[in-house]
Amino acid sequence: MAARVIYEAHPAMFRAHPFWFILCLLLTAAFGIGIIILRADAFSAADSKFMYELSVLLIAAFGFGIIILLYWYLKTRATALTVTDSELMYELGILSKERTSMSLKHVRSVSIVQGFVNRILGVGTIQIYTAGDEPEFTIVDMPDPHVIREAITNVQEKRSDNA
Repeated sequence: MAARVIYEAHPAMFRAHPFWFILCLLLTAAFGIGIIILRADAFSAADSKFMYELSVLLIAAFGFGIIILLYWYLKTRATALTVTDSELMYELGILSKERTSMSLKHVRSVSIVQGFVNRILGVGTIQIYTAGDEPEFTIVDMPDPHVIREAITNVQEKRSDNA
């Protein structure tokens, strides 16, 4: 029998770090400004050298912003947490995968760590504990961490009721 997916999520980009996300978007928007400046031919000879250098700097900012956003996006897509009706799966990686899977009956507790801003934006760090003192795994910047904890608790309660 195939396991039914109860919840699946990847870490959040904007909600986890809105300031850095907006900064990266502004860096990429600088490209358009750089192209406009580079295309403008209405400058005097003295101004054109400065404007050319400024446009090159803005185009470099675009490249830097795109690289950061692309890396960040791939990093968040490479991390996934899936709660099924029988197990919890944590995947990490794009080309090479690291998968941790555990039965929900072995999960002893789910810890959620949220700062003030994280609570407002609805993200947090989730720590899954089994029998030991150290968490089995920790996932940062997960959206709606309380929903994940409730999904795990609900599945565990249903399994105990059926037993």
